[in-house]
Amino acid sequence: MSNPIRIGVAGIYHETNSFAPGITEVEHFRDQWVEDAITFDKKYRGTRTSMGGTIDAAESNQAELVCGFVTYATPSGMVSAAAAEELMDHLIATLPTEVDGYVLFLHGAMVAENHDDMEDEIVRRIREKAGPDLPIAVTLDLHANISQSLANRSDIIVGYDTYPHVDMYERAVEATDLLCATIRGEIRPYTAWKHARMLVVPQTMITSHNPMKALLETAWRMEKLDGVLAVTVAGGFPYSDIPDAGMSFTVTTDGDEQLAERCLDELTQLAWSIREQFQFPEVTVEEAARWTREQTEGPIIWIEGSDNVGGGSPADATHVLRFLVQWNERSLIVIRDEEAARKAHELGVGAELSMAIGGKSDELHGDPVAVTGKIRLLSDGRFTHQGSYMTGKEEYMGKTAVLELEHMTILITEKRVPPFDVGHVRSAGIRPETYKVIVAKSAVAWRTSFGDIAKGEIFIDTPGCCSANLSHFQYKKIKRPIYPLEG
Repeated sequence: MSNPIRIGVAGIYHETNSFAPGITEVEHFRDQWVEDAITFDKKYRGTRTSMGGTIDAAESNQAELVCGFVTYATPSGMVSAAAAEELMDHLIATLPTEVDGYVLFLHGAMVAENHDDMEDEIVRRIREKAGPDLPIAVTLDLHANISQSLANRSDIIVGYDTYPHVDMYERAVEATDLLCATIRGEIRPYTAWKHARMLVVPQTMITSHNPMKALLETAWRMEKLDGVLAVTVAGGFPYSDIPDAGMSFTVTTDGDEQLAERCLDELTQLAWSIREQFQFPEVTVEEAARWTREQTEGPIIWIEGSDNVGGGSPADATHVLRFLVQWNERSLIVIRDEEAARKAHELGVGAELSMAIGGKSDELHGDPVAVTGKIRLLSDGRFTHQGSYMTGKEEYMGKTAVLELEHMTILITEKRVPPFDVGHVRSAGIRPETYKVIVAKSAVAWRTSFGDIAKGEIFIDTPGCCSANLSHFQYKKIKRPIYPLEG
């Protein structure tokens, strides 16, 4: 081609928990809101993000990036119908024109009150504006609930290969490279999809261990076959109650439909044959405490997956906090409580804070717990990711306070922030390696924060909107039968 390739970029990214309290509105996306090329380049260049990967891949392909609307919100409850329409209207209004193709940064598990499959609706509207023939490459989270319709509307789908997610940069490079090859006429991508008829909890999706490792290794072997361009293993997100929730696969080939179908059949058959390996046991808080006392070294990570912030939970569950207040081991926990964070900032460093914290979202996640402690540090809650996950990304916890009790440190934050990077505690002057117990409101991604210092881990069974026990949930929309709800 004589003229340089022009690639439009856009995206709305949200992991929606249908069972989480509260509604997600446009304001929740404001912290990560980009719609011009200068801001896009300044914010993402040099970062290990999807956007940073596309910037670098565009340059290596001598392509020009044309920025549209890109936004992101922390996983949370259902997106309101009004917010969904406003976000999509803004994306379409700012969608770059006169481009040769698009790279879209989507999650795959975004749900609105009026759209079960937001990603498909986004791509449908883009197709309506841009036409059916302009090539579209989509990057998706490993927890995407992919639909047949989304696969049909997309030329290329590239999902993350890792959980914890540390390869989003590489997958965006891959998607951008494939898009450029399509625009140059070097390949003719065809994407096929198939559902595994399985609901899988995040705790069993660790990609460095079986059973997910077996599926990923099969996918990587397939990607070495002539004619296979990309294979995505999407573990799915079981907390989005939509028809296509659950594990699925996409295979993108160079125009070879039969090859794509053969690969999909092999993947779904393998997944079904190992389905029982995706069952996940947990223990009570009391059992965790007994086991922890027997360990000579810490930190021991208490994984409170039912309040997994990265899965949309409120981050204020108090089931574990209530136990730790009465325990005598040195412990660290993060609790989101806007009222307590603001009160601490009013009182100041060195003052005593005595109030009930947490448990203010709904009954499922516990009642507020009375605590009394000394305010050791206050901060504005801003830090930059230094670890392997989204390196260089700026984060904001809102007003933040470190409260010291006799045997416990509580990091109180105004906003919900997943424990994706150890900076969320180190930025508040906390040395996590000095604690016997660290409570992680996470399923797996806590490893990117505390994996290097952990001396042990134990999964806690408590109520919450991200519980690993799927029988707790009343699914209304999901296609049945599906394992393990039915055998």
